[in-house]
Amino acid sequence: MKTRTKLLIGLGAYFPLTIILLVAFGNAGKNDSFKPQDEFKLDPWISIKIGGIDLSINRFVFYVVLASVLTIWVMVWISRRMQEKPNRVQTAIEVAYDLTRNNIVGTSLEGKLAVKWFPFVATLFFFIWFSNIIGYLPLPTNTQETINIFGINFPAFGIYAATANISMPLALTLVVWFSYNIEGIRTKGFIPYFKSWLPAGLEKMNPIGKAAIFMIEVVSQFVRVVSLSVRLFANVLAGHLLLLFMGGGLAVLLGLAALGALTFPLAFAFFIFEVGLIATLQAFIFSILTAIYIGGATAESH
Repeated sequence: MKTRTKLLIGLGAYFPLTIILLVAFGNAGKNDSFKPQDEFKLDPWISIKIGGIDLSINRFVFYVVLASVLTIWVMVWISRRMQEKPNRVQTAIEVAYDLTRNNIVGTSLEGKLAVKWFPFVATLFFFIWFSNIIGYLPLPTNTQETINIFGINFPAFGIYAATANISMPLALTLVVWFSYNIEGIRTKGFIPYFKSWLPAGLEKMNPIGKAAIFMIEVVSQFVRVVSLSVRLFANVLAGHLLLLFMGGGLAVLLGLAALGALTFPLAFAFFIFEVGLIATLQAFIFSILTAIYIGGATAESH
C-alpha cells in the first residue's frame, strides 16, 4: 500500500472519530475564566522601581538573561574546545559560522567592513536564535498557574519567548538602525551620507522634486524600524498563539474537551514547524537585513 493511500485512510478515520468524540462528550460551555492573553502577562517577580521607572524582574527579563547567558556560554565553550578533527557539536557550530560569515555577512559586506561588522551581525543571529529556541521549551515560569508539590506552590510549566514581546525586537532594531546610520555617516561624512539617500540621475530635477523624493526616503528609513521589529515579533507571537490554542487552549476556551483530540496533533505539527524552521528563519532574516542595511549605508551609490 502506498504511503499516500495510508495517509488518506488515516485522515479518513481520524476526522470521523473526532466528530464522534465531540458528540459523545458534548459541550461543557464556554470557559470565561480562561484568558489566553494572561499567558503573556508579565507579573513582577522582584519589584524594582527607581524614580518612577519600573525595572522589575519578570518573566521577560528572565528569558532575555537566559538567552544572553546561553549565547555567551555556548560560544565561549565551543571556542575553547576546537579540535583538528571536529566532533558533531563543533561541526554544527562551524556550519552556523559559515552561514553567518558567507551567506549573511558575505553577501552584503566586503573586505574590512565585513570583518568589522561580522561579530555584531553574528551575535544578533545567535542571540535571536537562542531566544526563539528556548521560547519553545516548557519552563516553570507561568505565575498565572501554580503546581502544588509537597505543600509548596511552584509556577506551572509554560512556553514564552522574549522575542514575542515587542520591546525586545524594537530594542534590537533601534540598535541596528542607529548602527548603520552612524556607520554611513562615518564612512561618507555627514552631508554626503544624507545626499546619498537621493538616487543617481536626479541632477536635472527641480529642487521641489528632489525634496519630495528625499522625504520619501526619510519615511522609508523610519519604516524600517517598524518592519524589522514587527516582522520578528509578529512571527514568533503568532507561532506561540498557534501552539497555545492547538495545544488545548481552544478546547478549554470553548469547553469542548474532545476538541483536543483534533487540535493536539496539529499542535505537534506546528511545534516541529516552529522549532525546525521559523526559529532559525526569523533569526536569519533579521541578521541578513541588518547586513544589507549596513552595506547600503556604506555603498558608494545608495
